[in-house]
Amino acid sequence: MRISTLLLTVAISTAGHLAHAEILADAQVGVKIPLAKKSSTRPMTVAHIASLKRYYIADGGLAPMGSEFEAPISKSLIHTYDEDGKYLNSARPGYDNRSIYYNSNSHKLETITYNISSYGGFSPNTGIYSLDLTESGEVKDSSNDVAGFNPAFGDANTMPSYNPETGLYYAKQGRSNKVLVVDLRLREPSSEITLDIAKAGAASDDVSDYFVAYSGVKNEELLLLDVDHKSVLVFNLNGQYQGKSALPKDMKLRSHNHLNGTGYANDMLFVYHESEGEFGTYYGFKIVKNN
Repeated sequence: MRISTLLLTVAISTAGHLAHAEILADAQVGVKIPLAKKSSTRPMTVAHIASLKRYYIADGGLAPMGSEFEAPISKSLIHTYDEDGKYLNSARPGYDNRSIYYNSNSHKLETITYNISSYGGFSPNTGIYSLDLTESGEVKDSSNDVAGFNPAFGDANTMPSYNPETGLYYAKQGRSNKVLVVDLRLREPSSEITLDIAKAGAASDDVSDYFVAYSGVKNEELLLLDVDHKSVLVFNLNGQYQGKSALPKDMKLRSHNHLNGTGYANDMLFVYHESEGEFGTYYGFKIVKNN
């Protein structure tokens, strides 16, 4: 009995240790959001709030030069859609958005702006801000401060992803395989991840310049869009390559897909497809799933 019990315990323990998420060989479309109006500048990232059943798409773009007639506030809009992809409203909080995400710790919709690191020189309205919503989940023009500029984020154009379990951010650096891990309490990266994109058969010029998604799936936490090979590369937090998921072959990706038009929300990687619809369409792809 003791030996049987021991073997059973070992078997259960081993099964639990080997359990992992499945990387889908072909990415599955979970949602399509046709943009209802032209981007105020260029579409950047996507967020989702499950309790409100709302998606949020943020535009990015620099503010105009300030003058005696106009404050240096970005004209970039943030747009609200329901879970069926129906357009609801737009607002102008005044930020050059790079990343937008729902922070399940603060229970706020938050945005990270261009140049949060002040790599390109200090400018107003840079940092992390929480965005105000109506009771039904539509975005408003008002917002609140969360954190100011922090040099730990590195590249001025980085589009950081947020890990709610640890409170850390993953900031991919432009035209490289480097990801800086950022703790807001520190003024320099807490660590650095080197993505083994060569093992995936890709090079730095093939993949998204500034964005790597955090999936929350153990051992397959980081997802990287390979624009030139129309696939999504999957890595763990040590940067080790775990596999890939193919995007539809007829999907036409363009040069801007290296720079913007992506995001991770509601367990899906979002990719902007400019040639579909009047103003382009966001595809939400399921890449990994827990077994």
